[in-house]
Amino acid sequence: GLKLTPSPVAQLATSHGIPVHTPTSLKPPETQQIFTSHGADVAVVAAYGLLLPHAILNAPRYGCLNIHPSDLPRWRGAAPLQRTLMAGDSHTASCIIRLEEGLDTGPIYNRIAYAIPPGTDVGTLHDTLATLGARQMLDVLSRLDSIIPQAQSHDGVTYAEKIQKEERALDWSCPAEILRHKVLGLSPSPAATI
Repeated sequence: GLKLTPSPVAQLATSHGIPVHTPTSLKPPETQQIFTSHGADVAVVAAYGLLLPHAILNAPRYGCLNIHPSDLPRWRGAAPLQRTLMAGDSHTASCIIRLEEGLDTGPIYNRIAYAIPPGTDVGTLHDTLATLGARQMLDVLSRLDSIIPQAQSHDGVTYAEKIQKEERALDWSCPAEILRHKVLGLSPSPAATI
C-alpha cells in the first residue's frame, strides 16, 4: 500500500514501552546526541546501507557491530549477495565486523563459511544468511569481552557496487553460465531483464 510501516523490531519495542527513533540521517548533532545519550555498550547494524558518522561509530563502548553477508574482504559494499552469485562464487561467509569509517573495512569478530548450493538465488541466499547472521551476532554479543577481532586481509578486496538498472539486462551473446549467474544473482528482485 506504499505506506511507511514500523519494522517488527520497532513494533516489539513500542509494545514494551521502549522509545523508537527513526531519523532520516545520523549526521545532525541533535540525532547524534540522542544516540549517545542511551549510553549503549554496543550497537548492532544490519543492511543499513550508509556509512555511520564518526560520533556514532565511537559512542558505544564496544562500537558498532555489523552483520555482513560475504567472505570479507571479498564483496565489501552495497550488493554483496548479488555480486557473489553474479560472479559465480561457490562459497561465501557471514561475518560480524566492527564498523569503521571505511566501507566494510573493520576487524572481524567472527566468520562462518557457507557453501552455496547450486541453483541458489539471491532471495534464498539472503534468507539463509540473515538467519545465520542473527544467531551468529547473538553468539558474538554473549562473548564480546573475550573475542579479539582480527584485521581483514588487504589481499582479495573486491567491491560490491550497487546494482544499476542497465546491468539487469541479459546479453544473449554471453555464455549460458554467465547468464545463469546473473539471473540467480538478481532473482527474485530486482530481476534480470530481457
